[in-house]
Amino acid sequence: MKNGVVMEDQLIIEEIKRLKEERNAIILSHFYTRREVQEVADFVGDSLSLCRAAVNSKADVIVFAGVHFMAESASILSPEKLVLLPVPDAGCPMADMVTVKALREEKEKHPDAAVVCYVNSSAAVKAESNICCTSANAVNVVNSIKNREIIFVPDKNLGAFVSLHTNKKIHLWPGFCHVHDNISEDDIHNLQNLHPDAEFLAHPECRPEVLRLADHILSTTGIVKLVEKSGSREFIIGTEKELFEKLKRKHPNKKFYPPSEKARCYNMKKITLESILNSLENMEYEVNVPEHIRVKAKKALDRMIEIDGS
Repeated sequence: MKNGVVMEDQLIIEEIKRLKEERNAIILSHFYTRREVQEVADFVGDSLSLCRAAVNSKADVIVFAGVHFMAESASILSPEKLVLLPVPDAGCPMADMVTVKALREEKEKHPDAAVVCYVNSSAAVKAESNICCTSANAVNVVNSIKNREIIFVPDKNLGAFVSLHTNKKIHLWPGFCHVHDNISEDDIHNLQNLHPDAEFLAHPECRPEVLRLADHILSTTGIVKLVEKSGSREFIIGTEKELFEKLKRKHPNKKFYPPSEKARCYNMKKITLESILNSLENMEYEVNVPEHIRVKAKKALDRMIEIDGS
């Protein structure tokens, strides 16, 4: 049966390649999607690099192997391209933790504050913001703003991390990423006791008490780059488990430890080879952002892209 599945996957991959050429399409994939999805993608990266890839692509069609806010961002930045999300209900619970209505109410409470919006948010929330950020450039973004007060939405953990690297007053939103918030202090203590020589690389969406235990706090791309150049042989990877799996395959001479079996993004895993094939065959499901929202949201994203997050 296993050989049958492999053969079936190979046929799907060949058909995806054929349709990509026929449609002048590109597949962009986030690091947290399934292995086979990343292997068929033209570009794999984190939120910041995916935004740049969408802008720079010469394709007519972008198939986004990720979640809804990512496809929205691609559509905002490249309105002339057709952006498809293979699974329309692949969402982000954290993005749903902030609404336009609630953000407007918060802005009224702090009229002198600028709104810095993590890209893990809806287009409508981006449109209400002054500038977007990713985990790679959040500190740089906040420090680039003249305002002394910042409303940071929606991730309280990333906002708390940023607050340690700025003298600005940060108003934290009570949102969080369930994947990174599932990594506990006990998880890390246990692994550090078992593997005392391992470097702990943590994503800034983790809880503050977990970040205090980290050797390095890095974006997803930052974790990948550090592992490549580090002389260490062992690493605790404090982010979504797919990255741990990817690093383990890429660096077989090094040892990697996942902090928690719960650190899985079930929405990212909804994207499959079959759904990508269906997306290309039937040109489904188009992600559109209303123009009045798109124009405002694009300003916030453009400002972010100007900040060097590498």
